[in-house]
Amino acid sequence: MKEQRLYETVAQRIAQRMQKGVYPPGTRLPGERELAGHFEVSRVTIRQALISLQALGKLEVRPGSGAHVLNAAVSQVDVLPSVSALELTEARSLFESEVAALAAPDISDETLAELEQLIVEMSSEHDDVDAAELADRDFHLTIAAAAGNSVLFYIVEKLWRMRMELAPVKKVYDSVCSEDATVRGGEHREILDALHSRDPSQARLAMRKHFTRLLESMLDVTEQKALMDVRRKASESRERFLKSARI
Repeated sequence: MKEQRLYETVAQRIAQRMQKGVYPPGTRLPGERELAGHFEVSRVTIRQALISLQALGKLEVRPGSGAHVLNAAVSQVDVLPSVSALELTEARSLFESEVAALAAPDISDETLAELEQLIVEMSSEHDDVDAAELADRDFHLTIAAAAGNSVLFYIVEKLWRMRMELAPVKKVYDSVCSEDATVRGGEHREILDALHSRDPSQARLAMRKHFTRLLESMLDVTEQKALMDVRRKASESRERFLKSARI
């Protein structure tokens, strides 16, 4: 299983077992520890997978009672809205800063170790840009899972889908992230250090700092693109004028 997509792979395998009747509707799934042993992954990954399945309407996670399989959920076409990279980043800053603050007080050592590994994967010197991007995504989703709120996890996951699946948004992010890998790695390290301190205020500020810098970089890229467009149009107009002047 590819590490960066681990919780998605586990969620798919659990869903397959539900479809085959291994986990029939109305029954309670085995506990996180048992599922982690069965799929040979961490409990953090299992938690992410269960929250993802709950967001899809396949499970109901009841506090103190575990995850229960729902009766045939009706699938709906999930159409992402058309948004700009700036709009998306503003929304991510608002949500993910508070998610980090919520996760900080009770985050487990196991989750902190997983975040540490994801930073290593993001910072590794390799040409696999997609792997680094997925590690970045899983870093943020792991924090969202640690917040223990399935609604917030669902929202953060949706925001990341927009980030990765909307072509104009992905283009802007790619142009920014390709230039600031070192700075971005340092910001993720600051977020992890704040979570280690289990201080909500520090975690909130570290996450907000990350997105503030990202927004500033995006504005710079947008301004540069706008300037290039103006120059291109001016050049085309000049060319047309010179052609007409020669007639």
